Amino acid sequence: MSHHLVAPSILAADFANLEREVKMINESQADWIHVDVMDGVFVPNFSLGIPVVEAIKRHTKKPLDVHLMIVNPEHHVEAFQKAGADHISVHVEVCKHLQRNIQQIKALGCKAGVALNPHTPVMDLENIVAEVDLIIVMSVNPGFGGQKFIEHTYQKVRQLKSLILQTKSTAKIEIDGGVNLQNSRPLLDAGADVLIAGNFVFSASKPTEVIKQLKSV
Repeated sequence: MSHHLVAPSILAADFANLEREVKMINESQADWIHVDVMDGVFVPNFSLGIPVVEAIKRHTKKPLDVHLMIVNPEHHVEAFQKAGADHISVHVEVCKHLQRNIQQIKALGCKAGVALNPHTPVMDLENIVAEVDLIIVMSVNPGFGGQKFIEHTYQKVRQLKSLILQTKSTAKIEIDGGVNLQNSRPLLDAGADVLIAGNFVFSASKPTEVIKQLKSV
């Protein structure tokens, strides 16, 4: 039995009933709440900002796993930390000084993560992997929910796991995009630690049941 974590992605929730959706996650076996922040520049979509993070934080005791899909994240991380983020992940593709970004997040008292787009090679993390707490592997192209899972992800996770072991990093591998009951086990076997699930959870008639199933894969 693996001790993996499950982080429902709130982007897929019903925003007209946000409090109800957060309470549902509170009562479920979910470990974290994953929060996608998009700026319409780095990815072709806008999404949640500071007020929504604050609102979620007011209603939950679960850690907020905030994923910044934005350019210039260094200008915004402090505001997200103040809003209630427990973990903050930035994208390797937009950070010219990634190590500085990671140090900034840690200095704020948050766990620091780095996210990789599907086309970004694992070796781009070679010099930073030992310093991060989380690595988000995008298993769809970021920007929109409900996309098809990219099969190459398994190979990428195996590669990343071996880099983590090689560098004695304690980073957890998170999978973001198209996660379901069919691919969860192979992802965990490849080395994943955290399953992020959006539409798969929130479009279900019994979301807490789906979260339970993902936990017991």
